[in-house]
Amino acid sequence: MSRTSNLSRPIIEALYSEALLLADEVRAVFALGTREPENGEASDIRLALSTEGLKTTTRMMHVLAWLLNQRAFFSGELSETQVRLHGTLPSDRGADPKALEVLEPETCALIAETERLHERIARLDEAWRCGFEMASPARAIHSRLKRRIEDLG
Repeated sequence: MSRTSNLSRPIIEALYSEALLLADEVRAVFALGTREPENGEASDIRLALSTEGLKTTTRMMHVLAWLLNQRAFFSGELSETQVRLHGTLPSDRGADPKALEVLEPETCALIAETERLHERIARLDEAWRCGFEMASPARAIHSRLKRRIEDLG
């Protein structure tokens, strides 16, 4: 994603459209996890579908909520203060590598795509909160490492 000096309605609208399409794909794939198990279907596959489906769906809902807050801001429905106080993107809980081992490659690719979108939105959220001030690369790496450590803890 190219660098920008600020968020704009076209950026938010493009991301929102992308997120809606991705959320629809997620719904279609993981809605299958709510069906009755087939005879002989391994319980580890059902468990992986259930847990990764929940994480993936939650990730997409967080992204969509963030984008909706930004859309509301651009529409004048929320103030910048309201968005800054209540519109932070929650940190992500990545997929479990063991669960990914039993899922179909297409499902794993979809999960990875949602993780990448969340990462992009997280970078935008952080940049927006910092006023898009350009930090040194070393500080940016330090900040990312700090967030990862906090996410693990």
